[in-house]
Amino acid sequence: MAEKLKITLKKSTIGAIPKHRRTVTALGLKKLNSTVELPDNASVRGMVAQVRHLVKVEEI
Repeated sequence: MAEKLKITLKKSTIGAIPKHRRTVTALGLKKLNSTVELPDNASVRGMVAQVRHLVKVEEI
């Protein structure tokens, strides 16, 4: 398992349901193509799984 995940917002949250919008915000993503590095743990993986259609994930 990787130590960190590099998460990039690839699709807009305009048409997304409110729960998914809040999840993207909780991940720290604000604008399109913004990127954050977060620890690779179960909670972050669960959030990413919920919005997998909006984000791109890379293991670092």
